[in-house]
Amino acid sequence: MDLVYEFELEAKRRHLSQQTIRTYGLCIQKFLKWCQKDSKSITKKDITLFMDTLVHKERAGSTLNVYVNALRFLFVEVLSQRMTSTLVYAKTPQTLPTVLSKEEVKRLLAAIQNPKQRLMLELLYSAGLRVSELTCLKKTDLDFEQCLGWVRRGKGGKDRIFILADKLNHALKRYLLLYPSESSYLFPGRYGRYSTRSLHEIVKRAAKKAGIQKNVHCHTLRHSFATHLVENGYDIASIQSLLGHSSSKTTMIYIHMASPKLVNVRSPFDDL
Repeated sequence: MDLVYEFELEAKRRHLSQQTIRTYGLCIQKFLKWCQKDSKSITKKDITLFMDTLVHKERAGSTLNVYVNALRFLFVEVLSQRMTSTLVYAKTPQTLPTVLSKEEVKRLLAAIQNPKQRLMLELLYSAGLRVSELTCLKKTDLDFEQCLGWVRRGKGGKDRIFILADKLNHALKRYLLLYPSESSYLFPGRYGRYSTRSLHEIVKRAAKKAGIQKNVHCHTLRHSFATHLVENGYDIASIQSLLGHSSSKTTMIYIHMASPKLVNVRSPFDDL
């Protein structure tokens, strides 16, 4: 059986995300093309030598880490071989994420003329969603009475609750009435769910139109959501839960991005 196919089957059994499966799959394909061995002959030394070639090509630390994780999964989970020693992870520089001010968020959203596209990005920011989580949302994932929504099988295969901004409650109801669809997705696209690539292009165009000089992408809105909640007095434990972070260390970075002040907790979208 093809080793990449075996990897994909095992990855699906372990509920890895589609993005992770695609990324790991590409890494494994490049390794197998370099290695030129059948699955029974692959050793840990082969993986180490392959990683050395990437180091000599001066690949970024984050890229090396992805290859390490992909090849570790292949070696241990697919080939069922024990790691007698661990592969060393590359150190990656700790850089602060790009964050928009509340005024910049307002300008970005105002630059989007298409009502559906603007609503999607308003929801992306107001709930701190990942772009893949937004496009996977189903109509049944929203509870308008409680102003809550659910991310189903997000990063790491976990479910979590997100807040639904008061200002978006009516807008989403109106959107569902004006754009009825047989699709179960909240924002259907031409081929099922809405394209994440299209959303990235929409954000880039809107940032340019709004005159924002920062390197803005969809995830910038998630970073901005978290930072604005810190500024609004939200505690780290609450933000960690809303973002779906496994560790509070990941969430702590937003402390450095904000000047906290104590106010009642609510979606920052309601303050725009």
